[in-house]
Amino acid sequence: MPNLRALFRAACTFRRPAQGSAGLPSDDEVLLDAPDERLSPALVAAALGEYGPAAKLLATTRDGAEWENRDRYLGRLVAFARSRDGWLSDWLAAAPHDPDALLVKAQLAIARAWESPARAEQLREVGPLITAAAEGDPRDPVPWRLALDHARGTHATHTVFEALWEQAIRCSPHHYGCHVAALHYLSAAWYGSHRECFDFAERAAEDSRPSSLVQALPLRAAFALLIEGPGTRTTSVQEERIDAAADLAIALSATFAPGDPWPAEVRNLLAFVLVTRGRWDEALEQFRRIGPHATSFPWSSVAEDPLDRFLEARDDTRLRAACAAPIPGRADRPGPGGHYA
Repeated sequence: MPNLRALFRAACTFRRPAQGSAGLPSDDEVLLDAPDERLSPALVAAALGEYGPAAKLLATTRDGAEWENRDRYLGRLVAFARSRDGWLSDWLAAAPHDPDALLVKAQLAIARAWESPARAEQLREVGPLITAAAEGDPRDPVPWRLALDHARGTHATHTVFEALWEQAIRCSPHHYGCHVAALHYLSAAWYGSHRECFDFAERAAEDSRPSSLVQALPLRAAFALLIEGPGTRTTSVQEERIDAAADLAIALSATFAPGDPWPAEVRNLLAFVLVTRGRWDEALEQFRRIGPHATSFPWSSVAEDPLDRFLEARDDTRLRAACAAPIPGRADRPGPGGHYA
């Protein structure tokens, strides 16, 4: 049987003139999880076994209370340390009480324990590392994001979770990472439900600033519902909440410049949800705003090669949006028998 995607492509090519790149960068220009200009030197140095730039970067985020940047940079440094951690060992040997080194150590221990068949048991051993990281700087909400992830993996009760959540928002009421960690705990895949997940996300978005990434939290709840599994049927109420979450995220995306790497992950998630909902024109606009900044999340959730899945979704969106648009220079009018040509 001929490839359906190829037939679809041919049909669109026949129906309307070629549209070029539709304002999208070429496939070769798109990068997956590209580090920004602050993170790049730290990763290059770590590859050479040097911890100095990473230590300086995290210290700068802590001194400036850049908690969102701190959390993002931590995740990228830990992802690198999972396969090459010599630089971290040297850092801890030189400064065993450095709050930034302790934070990296705790996050790395969680990441490794999470992959173990004995996850809960190994995560419990990580508890003192999280405590040490939290004591390093009482202002820092990032250790509490670790604590919320830890609570999910160790099957902590709702009472324990709520106590940790209170500590997290006391440090930073609108920290996106802590909100995402709490949403995971409350999801249907863990200890809550889709309704509970949406309720939490929508309340948090209402209470946040218009430009805060917390505005995208309902979109996370929508994503959790959409990828629940084959054969899952959504109710009309759920579909309304999904579309409302997408609308809110579209408004958030519009507050950032096109091609800005800061909201790239939110825009990738938004494009995914819009594609899933068949909102092709709006999805295409988000792919334009994403520019070259593809992110592993959410594409890695549905494919082993997230960059390839991103490019495939982007290409399909461009084609479907082109097929849905009227042919330039031609007015649709009924032909013989009242049918439109």
